[in-house]
Amino acid sequence: MSKSERLIEMMITINAKKDFTVGELANEFSVSKRTFFACQALQYHRDLPFEQETISVLKKFLNCLPLDMQNSITQIQNKVVFWIPDRHCDSPLLKSMFLVAINRHAATIRYSSTYSESTRTIIPIGLYAMNGLWYCPAYCTTANQIRVFRVDRIKEIIEEKPYPKGKYPIPASIQEHLEKTEVKNDYHMKIQLTDIGVKRCESECLLASGLKTFSTGGGIIDMEINRAALEWVADYILPFGNNATVLEPVELIKIMQQKIHELHQHYCKSNGTNNQIAN
Repeated sequence: MSKSERLIEMMITINAKKDFTVGELANEFSVSKRTFFACQALQYHRDLPFEQETISVLKKFLNCLPLDMQNSITQIQNKVVFWIPDRHCDSPLLKSMFLVAINRHAATIRYSSTYSESTRTIIPIGLYAMNGLWYCPAYCTTANQIRVFRVDRIKEIIEEKPYPKGKYPIPASIQEHLEKTEVKNDYHMKIQLTDIGVKRCESECLLASGLKTFSTGGGIIDMEINRAALEWVADYILPFGNNATVLEPVELIKIMQQKIHELHQHYCKSNGTNNQIAN
């Protein structure tokens, strides 16, 4: 069914019903409930990988509803929002990367990571948005494994070309990649948390997947983790202070100790004066 046909069908259906739910509409028109909610959330993204006209279909649909129903929806929109924070990170190559993924091509990119800039060839699986940023999971021919790249950090697409099909282990869709249950088990990680630590970890999807809370208070992160993620975990947990205690692995404890030492050296190094905080 084309977009215009679906729009007309939805108008007829809604006008014939006094009450309906998003789930009922989703089932009737063979789309997911997330599709309806995504239209609302996408308006807060600074960049989109497709033309803005795609989003305007929802506005056309709303304009065709009875006035009382338009008013009801407006009231809901004024009270409930799927807020996406503006990260002030432009992604000028978002649409280009979207087309690379759609065409099933490989791209040689210039990528600026946290600590360095590199040139590498990647085969994008797709794109997804999370917390206001766009991400591109892709098979990296340099690392010989799937890595996740922030699209706003892709500075240049140097070359785009087809790649030999079947040569690389690439999921068929972005959904397959995101729903994949395989977990890299380089290390077993345990982090003991206070109540405050638990609340702070609940908002981070990676750590929340291994979070267990106790009825007596506090909790623990107990999960397998990839070696490449240890540095990120240390950076995330460090500001928790004594609200988080790393129990294992030893490698993560050593990274924490090194970061604490560097922080101490940065703020407490002798500069000829004995700086103290006045009470």
